[in-house]
Amino acid sequence: MSQTPSTGFHWASLKWLWVTIVVVALDYFTKQWITAEFAYAESKVILPIFNLTLLHNTGAAFSFLANAGGWQRWFFTGIAVVVSTVIFVWMAKLKPQDRWLLVALSLILGGALGNLYDRLVYGYVIDFLHFHWEEHFFPAFNLADTAISIGAFMMIVDALFLAPKKSAE
Repeated sequence: MSQTPSTGFHWASLKWLWVTIVVVALDYFTKQWITAEFAYAESKVILPIFNLTLLHNTGAAFSFLANAGGWQRWFFTGIAVVVSTVIFVWMAKLKPQDRWLLVALSLILGGALGNLYDRLVYGYVIDFLHFHWEEHFFPAFNLADTAISIGAFMMIVDALFLAPKKSAE
């Protein structure tokens, strides 16, 4: 039986943690590669709208609070730990049949852990995917951020289209 009655955990739901592990590994290895190959702020044009650019982000998304003086490292680290714990418990409480939501949460967890590692080890997050249109640059991001964004989009799809269908059944 995959459910433990005393906790409400569905241990079989945690099989989706392989997605989290893949995200963390890909994020780690791409960040190691870019750090080894590029000097800080070095940029290489890949496409007319896309560069690889090594940047360090001491803030949150879109460099929010990047120049706050250092306290934000531990603030965002704490948030990542709490959110990661909540997501793990949430995943364990979902039914194994909730595959879409489990994959979404696994992606978000992988991204959170990838960026958490950077904050703990370096004090900043390594970003390198840099899109732009002419001279207008979108803030650089990384694979962890991409996984978080895809997971968040999947959660929105679940909330708008899949969850109402499940509750109607």
